[in-house]
Amino acid sequence: MRFRSLLPIALASVALFATPAAADSLLPPAEYAYKQLPDSRQEQMARDMMDEVRCLVCQGQSIADSDADMAGDMRSHIRRRIAAGETPDQIRTWLVERYGAWVTYDPPVSDPLTWPLWAAPLVLLVAGVLLARGRFRRRKSA
Repeated sequence: MRFRSLLPIALASVALFATPAAADSLLPPAEYAYKQLPDSRQEQMARDMMDEVRCLVCQGQSIADSDADMAGDMRSHIRRRIAAGETPDQIRTWLVERYGAWVTYDPPVSDPLTWPLWAAPLVLLVAGVLLARGRFRRRKSA
């Protein structure tokens, strides 16, 4: 009888610990995820572009630095499109249309959604200067 009461707990524990293993992809990596282009000039263009594109999974890394499956797919996609003769600007435009301006580390100022990204450092700098000025004034008068 005691075993029956532990069965649901045991099954829940197995399911909980097996979930991360089930989330890993069993598919092979994309063709050019880890394979360089034969033309060194095209490969350099692809690498330069990969440093400018944000990983959608990691969010803090570029796709050049990330080991996420999605980053590998994006690296392969960039290499294939460059090998097909597209320019980095054309590929960047396609990526922004598909994933939004956030996908690049240099979002355009013309997009109103990116204005806070460009204004925040200035606002924080001005706030810091005002705060420091107020602190130094109090010290001098005391």
